[in-house]
Amino acid sequence: MNSFASYFRFIRENAPFLGVGAILSFLSSFGQTFLIAVFAGEIREEYGLSNGDWGLIYMIATMTSAGVMIYAGGLTDRFRVRSLGVVVLTLLALSCLGMAFNTHVLGLVFVIFCLRLFGQGMSSTISIVAISRWFIATRGRALAVSTLGFILAEAALPLSSVWLKSHMEWRKIWVGFAVFILLMIPLLWRLLKLERTPQSSAKSDTAVGMDGRHWTRAEALRHPLFWTLAPAMALFPMLATAFWFHQVHFAEIKGWEHLKFVAVFPLGTFTFMGSTFLFGWAVDKFGVGRLLPIYLLPYSVAFIVHAFAPTIAWSALGVILMGLAGGGQSTLPGSVWSTYFGTAHIGSIKSAAVALMVLGSAIGPGLSGWLIDLGFEFDTQLLFYSATFVIASLAMVPAIKKAQTRLSASA
Repeated sequence: MNSFASYFRFIRENAPFLGVGAILSFLSSFGQTFLIAVFAGEIREEYGLSNGDWGLIYMIATMTSAGVMIYAGGLTDRFRVRSLGVVVLTLLALSCLGMAFNTHVLGLVFVIFCLRLFGQGMSSTISIVAISRWFIATRGRALAVSTLGFILAEAALPLSSVWLKSHMEWRKIWVGFAVFILLMIPLLWRLLKLERTPQSSAKSDTAVGMDGRHWTRAEALRHPLFWTLAPAMALFPMLATAFWFHQVHFAEIKGWEHLKFVAVFPLGTFTFMGSTFLFGWAVDKFGVGRLLPIYLLPYSVAFIVHAFAPTIAWSALGVILMGLAGGGQSTLPGSVWSTYFGTAHIGSIKSAAVALMVLGSAIGPGLSGWLIDLGFEFDTQLLFYSATFVIASLAMVPAIKKAQTRLSASA
């Protein structure tokens, strides 16, 4: 009971800053695959694309946004959230309008690039970097609370979008998305009218990493820990994106109605929400290092369940397991880089990691779509993807143990 009271008190005392993180994470959904993929059927039909063609376009646009993110993410170390957030959200709204009014396939590439860069890339990065810098001792809980925005979006937007498509032309829905984003900008500005270090954080707004110092991005990129953890965490968006991206195709090969399949997604979302708070508490309690090697494993089991699922009810179990792992993905990457490399250059370091994750989310749809066109059904692919999660989890263990020693020695 005391821990619940403490959690609610923490939220109440830091509501404006947690609200900013939640708003930005919610709005990042307009560039996330789980929402864009809802319109995959309409997009393929509109532009005359196969699964492979659509996957290739998505891959090229997303990979390009990943390259830009390496540089754009560093802006979070130079500009305040209030200023940078307004610019990014305005550009995200314009990107939604681009999706609504574009009619050329080359324009589609540019629109997807913009949605991925300003949505999945910058909006989520600003949220995570701001929370990581504002909160130190309670970083895990703060990241968990701010992730509620993303969880709410994942629960509400796909299902409502599928329903709206049955009542209006799909392009009009994207106009509505743009209007909604623009309406959120004044709220963001209001919440950050007095941007400052919030309560429940340490006295200093910086925290050191390994060896008791702050690491620059160049130093972090030369450290083996970065290249052990980043690919593992990039695997999650790579394969999760592939699943959500091909949800229409997956429902077709299973013989399920898409709307009924989408209707089980909130089960994963509710699990995601509970798991996010659990991982947020666990990060503050046990440290991020102990959790990294295990959080991917539920996804491995989930893909096996999806591959063999005879009914939507069985696939619902897979969605729940994906939500369980999603709680780790929503909190651990935001905490790991600041824990081991400090917070002074967290924006630049985080942007490099996000670029790899965005790159992974680009490769997943393109690779899986290409394999579908070659005759490798998606449910068969899921079995191979399951094995990669286990391999990635085992590969993290030695590097984390070594880094933990250097972290402990610097404390």
